[in-house]
Amino acid sequence: EVQLQASGGGLVQAGGSLRLSCAASGFTFDDYAIGWFRQAPGKEREGVACISSSDGRTYYLESVKGRFTISSDNAKNTVVLQMNGLKSEDTGVYYCAAYVGTPTYGSYGYCKVGMEHWGKGTQVTVSS
Repeated sequence: EVQLQASGGGLVQAGGSLRLSCAASGFTFDDYAIGWFRQAPGKEREGVACISSSDGRTYYLESVKGRFTISSDNAKNTVVLQMNGLKSEDTGVYYCAAYVGTPTYGSYGYCKVGMEHWGKGTQVTVSS
């Protein structure tokens, strides 16, 4: 059974940093896509940062480029989202998601269409 456990959310002042971690189990980081999505109150869910083994690239939402970094530790089956320079508009519930198997899309595609396995969200609140 695929399980994704996200942690690291919290309350931070604008300009601060948070590090989200997603511990994955039930699959190995061989063929996969994994990423972080967020949903703010009253807004649609959006893909923030994704990695796909099909293209080996990372995709970032335009508004987080230069501030957020996604990385994976294949040995530990963990993916981390380092968030620096946080802004109030980054507030929302952040979800870790994964596609298991040979990816059909690249990182951009999965961040746009979503993935098949989802973890419970972790709240990120940025105060201005």
